[in-house]
Amino acid sequence: MSKNKTKKHHKSPDHIEPEKKDKRRLGKKLYNKELRKMQIELVKLQEWVKKEQLKVVVIFEGRDAAGKGGVIKRIMEPLNPRICRVVALGTPTERQRTQWYFQRYVTELPAGGEMVLFDRSWYNRAGVERVMGFCSDEEYDEFMRSCPEFERMLVRSGIILIKYWFSVSDEEQELRFQARLDDPTKRWKLSPMDLASREKWVEYSRAKDEMFGYTDIKQAPWYVVPADNKRRARLNCINHLLSKIPYKDLTPEPIELPPRIEKDNYVRPPITDQTFVPEIY
Repeated sequence: MSKNKTKKHHKSPDHIEPEKKDKRRLGKKLYNKELRKMQIELVKLQEWVKKEQLKVVVIFEGRDAAGKGGVIKRIMEPLNPRICRVVALGTPTERQRTQWYFQRYVTELPAGGEMVLFDRSWYNRAGVERVMGFCSDEEYDEFMRSCPEFERMLVRSGIILIKYWFSVSDEEQELRFQARLDDPTKRWKLSPMDLASREKWVEYSRAKDEMFGYTDIKQAPWYVVPADNKRRARLNCINHLLSKIPYKDLTPEPIELPPRIEKDNYVRPPITDQTFVPEIY
């Protein structure tokens, strides 16, 4: 941050990245049981958001390989994508680079009755852009000044804004990077930017602490999710999300399906007129 720009806020010790790996474990059976219960509650929350025309934004930020995608996947599994959707924007186009920085994110904000999960967000400027030199000092300073006001404006407009930071130790991050290298279905997750970030662990830590100092505001505080253990992180995050939005159970009563009415005058076309997928298995 440039000198004499904006006064820093006090940083809580909770913002410090873990130095040692958290080796606590959670059994798969208990995890699946708790996840099932929470996913049922997520559906109830979804129906409440729809009925009350709420506008919900949930931001997921954190270290590379910290598990943001995993928790987003578990949240989305039982939900209607017409009500809850994921936004994961790519590199801005040349035209977007000339726009107001927040402009392309504003177009993704929810209407009434919608939830939007940001898999990374406008905080790219305070993280990767700052560390990798993709923005100028002036652009960075302006972001730090305007971001808190932007978020206060969102909250005043009626948007429920919840921000999560997934924190992972360097030891665990290294293990996950290695696992991605060994798994052909996960190698796409390792971008050149991820590889470069391995050499800038301290720089990313400083950028994160600086970001928290300016943007951990009362109207939209940061919630840190210790994520060395993926199962525990997912359950803790989903449980917290459910606690932040009061909702009522709108689950309809069980219904009985009426008997199917067969029509005698319907004639099926010959089965040979259809093209089938080869039965390999």
